[in-house]
Amino acid sequence: MSKQWIVYLSGEIHTDWRERIQSGAQAAGLDVSFVSPVTDHASSDDVGVNILGKEDDSFWHDHKGAGINAIRTQTLIKDADIVVVRFGDKYRQWNAAFDAGYAAALGKSIITLHDPALTHALKEVDRAANAVCESPEQVVEILEYVINKR
Repeated sequence: MSKQWIVYLSGEIHTDWRERIQSGAQAAGLDVSFVSPVTDHASSDDVGVNILGKEDDSFWHDHKGAGINAIRTQTLIKDADIVVVRFGDKYRQWNAAFDAGYAAALGKSIITLHDPALTHALKEVDRAANAVCESPEQVVEILEYVINKR
């Protein structure tokens, strides 16, 4: 009986990298369940005030949302076998770096995914990773290797 692997997909939300990994894994016949944070930016940012009430101070607006989102992300990262963290070339992605650090603290297997231009900026994160990829297809190849031994 084979194990179903759980892969958490963390990071930037502006490109199709998640879909490329998911479709590649499906095409390879991998027994993988993919999970991720909420990727709708407005929903993620506003969840706290939408549920717990409006805030005039942006700190508390963000604080409420971050707390609720942390319930999801921390639970899914704890349950994951592998955490893939994608860093894009736009925006400061502190949440992705935090997810990578949290996964490292839990002893999770980590794959980072980013363009070579970000290598220096992400050297500490990459050092904690088991593999550093430049394309979603490389991530799929790693998943195929570790899951199917080929």
